[in-house]
Amino acid sequence: MQLFIATRSGRITGRISAHVDHEHNRYHDERTGFFGFFECEDDRDSSGSLFAAAEDWLRGRGMDTARGPLNFSTNGEAGLLVDGFDSPPMVLMPYTHAYYPKLIEDAGYLKARNLFAWRWQAQPVPEGPARMVAELRARPEVTVRRADLRDFRQEVRTILDLYNDAWSENWGFVPATEAEAEQMARDLRLIVDPDIVPFVEIDGRPAGVALAVPNLNDAIRDLNGRLFPFGLIKLLWRMKVRRPKNGRLLLLGIKKEFRSRRYAGLAYLLCDEIYRGATERGYEWAEFSWTLEDNALINSLIRKVGCTHYKTYRIYEKPLLP
Repeated sequence: MQLFIATRSGRITGRISAHVDHEHNRYHDERTGFFGFFECEDDRDSSGSLFAAAEDWLRGRGMDTARGPLNFSTNGEAGLLVDGFDSPPMVLMPYTHAYYPKLIEDAGYLKARNLFAWRWQAQPVPEGPARMVAELRARPEVTVRRADLRDFRQEVRTILDLYNDAWSENWGFVPATEAEAEQMARDLRLIVDPDIVPFVEIDGRPAGVALAVPNLNDAIRDLNGRLFPFGLIKLLWRMKVRRPKNGRLLLLGIKKEFRSRRYAGLAYLLCDEIYRGATERGYEWAEFSWTLEDNALINSLIRKVGCTHYKTYRIYEKPLLP
């Protein structure tokens, strides 16, 4: 990885990172390099210089395509906000200036994929899926449980095992590693709410998971970016006592071997469990994000449980000519 900054008259005007994800390239048989952590003033000269530097670095390492923004892969923060600037930022999602897309497009980048974010007002699953949910709950081999914080590291490993199976055929997927599991456990431990992290098991084996978290941004909105000396105390109190009224569903997936007609409603079962946990804990709405624009199956399911598309993010790419 290489970091770059742009300056004008000794003042920093922008930044960007360039990196090569060898695991991504092995998995997809590509020579794609990535940029991320892009921030810049509305200054085409600065942004153009940043992209040129990142592209030269990637080209020098044999890459034939530049793609981003990705911090550092689709397992982290991905994309650039292109629609939905009137809505507040959501935890673990990028929130960027409205002029950023033009800076990137002026540097020669085109859309690789759009990513959709959906708004869900807490509500039960509709009648048709509800019948499927009731049938699944009646099956003796089907068990639904909530996350156990006493062994949260193991729970995170289970989540990532399911993720690596359920998402393996998605565009841009990179298998999550043990190191990422450890980092995820550390990052989420203080904010996770087990009542909105349901697992479904078949004959005692993990079959699916939904991972939702409270919206940390809602809890820190009035702290003006300052956690010390009293902001951290306020944050911890708010997360444990006066919880945020909204959250984000990061993941919802079913292991491929259980995507059969017999278990066709497992995703709805997880949505129903999210609804139960959300109402018990006082959550009013959530963002489901993100989904690929061309993932028709999951986008259809999300619409059926009452979600509306309200934000769009974009990942860009550009061929790196010799």
